[in-house]
Amino acid sequence: MSASDDASLFTPARRREAARIVIVGVIMFIMGALASAVVSAHGVSQKDALFLSSIDGAAIGPLMYLGAKHMVTGYDHLLFLVGVIFFLYRLKDIFLYVSLFTAGHSLTLLGGALGGLRADPYIVDAIIGLSIVYKGFENLGGFKRVLGFQPNTRAAVLIFGLFHGFGLATKLQDFALSPNGLAVNIVSFNVGVEIGQVLALTYVLLVLSYWRTRPSYLRYAYLTNAALMSAGFIFTGYQLTGFFLAG
Repeated sequence: MSASDDASLFTPARRREAARIVIVGVIMFIMGALASAVVSAHGVSQKDALFLSSIDGAAIGPLMYLGAKHMVTGYDHLLFLVGVIFFLYRLKDIFLYVSLFTAGHSLTLLGGALGGLRADPYIVDAIIGLSIVYKGFENLGGFKRVLGFQPNTRAAVLIFGLFHGFGLATKLQDFALSPNGLAVNIVSFNVGVEIGQVLALTYVLLVLSYWRTRPSYLRYAYLTNAALMSAGFIFTGYQLTGFFLAG
């Protein structure tokens, strides 16, 4: 992206437009919080829950399928990854950042599900929501423009990957999984997550690659990342209210 293209993202009109989006995001933060009072925060279908509770022994194929399904339908993970790759144009950069995210979430998924590491699922998911806010804010140049510094993006992606993996682990910890074949099943679930991530990212990259050839890409890049922040606010509010109600 050229300097002139980058500057075009931050015109006063677009900043005002993004500010309106963020204000709406804060309002929806509250709405999401209220919605969580009546909606479960953990989106595991009853059918999948019954299956997980009934497993006794290795079930490699089904667990790989569930892992892939969780990633493909996990909008929190997908939104963060969209933010991560939104302004990445070279495949080696995409591979680097996705690998950092993968290393992080694989470590805590396995550590949480097999090693007994535990944390409150609502707090973990609230941090995942903030990871989406962070990436949208960074893409908007918010750290440099508002706070006067730029965090280490690689370190941030790795650290947030740890929380995303912990979020996956807390979903599995909700069930009384049989110790018979547990290690094989958790590793299979993690492999499925990676397969789902590859499938989802392939689709996202195809869409982004096409969109980048259109004038609307730069025109709406600012608004898109402001919308990412709003989605993160909603998810965070949803989870924090679940935390306070559960207490």
